[in-house]
Amino acid sequence: MKKQFTAVYKKTGKWYSAWVEEIPGVNTQGETPKEAKENLREALKLVLETNRLLTLKENKRVTRELIAVSVK
Repeated sequence: MKKQFTAVYKKTGKWYSAWVEEIPGVNTQGETPKEAKENLREALKLVLETNRLLTLKENKRVTRELIAVSVK
C-alpha cells in the first residue's frame, strides 16, 4: 500500500535538511538535494517499519483501526 507524506527540504549552510511534516522524528540531511531525498525516504521507511513491528509485538493488547482526517 502506498501512502503519501509531505517532504520538506531546507538548505542550511552546505547541507540540505529534510523532514516529513506529518511524522515527528523522521528527519535527515544530505550534501545535495538528491542525497537528502534518498536519505529521507530511507528514514521514513525505517520509522514506519519499526512502528509496525512494535505494534505487532503488542498485538494482543492493542486495538488497531484506520483513521482519516481532513487538513486544510
